[in-house]
Amino acid sequence: MERVSTPPFTPAVYAARLERASALAADAGLDAVIVGPGPDLQYLVGVEGDTIERLTALVLGPGIASTVVVPRMELAKVRSTAVGSLGLTVTDWVDGENPYDLVATAVGSAARVGVSDALPALHVVPIGERLGVRLELATPVLREGRMIKDEAEVAELRRAGDAIDAVHRRVPEWLRAGRTEREVAADVAAAIVAEGHETVEFVIVGSGPNGADPHHEVSDRMIADGDVVVVDIGGAVPSGYNSDSTRTYVVGEPSPEAAERIAVLVRAQQAAVDAARPGATASEVDAAARQVLADAGLGDAFLHRTGHGIGVSVHEEPYIAPGNDLVLREGMAFSIEPGIYFGGEWGARIEDIVVLTADGCERLNNAPHALRSV
Repeated sequence: MERVSTPPFTPAVYAARLERASALAADAGLDAVIVGPGPDLQYLVGVEGDTIERLTALVLGPGIASTVVVPRMELAKVRSTAVGSLGLTVTDWVDGENPYDLVATAVGSAARVGVSDALPALHVVPIGERLGVRLELATPVLREGRMIKDEAEVAELRRAGDAIDAVHRRVPEWLRAGRTEREVAADVAAAIVAEGHETVEFVIVGSGPNGADPHHEVSDRMIADGDVVVVDIGGAVPSGYNSDSTRTYVVGEPSPEAAERIAVLVRAQQAAVDAARPGATASEVDAAARQVLADAGLGDAFLHRTGHGIGVSVHEEPYIAPGNDLVLREGMAFSIEPGIYFGGEWGARIEDIVVLTADGCERLNNAPHALRSV
């Protein structure tokens, strides 16, 4: 684990999250849940970072005293997070000791134990052997808590949205013919930090034919006059909550065909925003965007889902995709980002983050949506 910051929320917020996770575990019939480093641990107790060969884990569940097992060399960092103010049991260990024994002690007698999906086989296998039970994914329990954002989380997502909007407003400073995608991306990345993010999570600058690849990042391709350019960017603000917003630009003047098709895309994105409300399903929101494009003969150019949840991860549930009958609820936050892609020519995508309110949704990104000439 490399990154552990001071708690961005009050101890009461984290205590409520732990209590809810334990209740959800009980509802799912799980006797215990073991959470390793990753988004779930960050959400529950504010501990950031990735799994290393030394085990760090949170054990929680109905009737269990929430316990953190941590290498002694990481103890000070972990205590600087919400763990230090929640009164949790903290059990540290040193090289040569068996941390899986400590997990077993915290779990106690259990028939059904769930593990977070970020916990790798490196630790899952020995934990299962030590407990003598078949471990199962706790994803349904943990995602339920993270999908519904509280007021503090929404405030952080607004902060992130404002910060990334400020970057998009500056893109015309750097995007011009004769520069490479990589050069533009370097300026954008610097601005992401300058405008209030702590980290740069990704920068996509897809010019001309590179824009037809939805997950193109950057290259040394030189941007040319007339290029349609997809700029998809995001980062994490100090609390760990993420931004993610895409706008499509054109260097100089677009072709009439490109201008017409991107205008349809803007309407499709708006249709999905209008459809996003409590009670709608994720697939219905996806279908709203997809239908506008299909009616214009562009259905085959839309290659991916309409959106994904966002929070302490850039991509998390709910996924706004065909076939997902999840009923949306107030407090869910997700992207709405239809795109159109024409192999070997160009692509375009428009993306905002929205959060569901009691009777609709709040758009967290407000940079202009129409194709912008630079």
